Amino acid sequence: QVQLVESGGGLVQPGGTLKLSCTAVGTSDSLIFMGWYRQAPGGPRWSVASVDPRNKTDYADFVKGRATVSRVNGGYTVNLQMNNLNSANTAVYYCAAFHRWGDNAYWGHGLQVTVSS
Repeated sequence: QVQLVESGGGLVQPGGTLKLSCTAVGTSDSLIFMGWYRQAPGGPRWSVASVDPRNKTDYADFVKGRATVSRVNGGYTVNLQMNNLNSANTAVYYCAAFHRWGDNAYWGHGLQVTVSS
């Protein structure tokens, strides 16, 4: 069974940097999609950034220019770095992945990120 193991997050100072990591375990099949979503309290889950096996990246408009998403570890780990954080970035961040378009996604358990001094 595929599991997404996330790490990072926590309390970040305004203007600081966030680093998140997610590793897919329990599979040796290629994952066509790996990415990060965010969900603020009471709000919907929005895409933040994603990267395909050829390292083609996609970013939400609200993070363009201050986020970097990458895949390492043979394509089974996705990392996200976001710079210059503010309180609007406070949310639970979720890792998502799937093998093929049309598949149900695997989801991580979520990481709380709080931007506060």
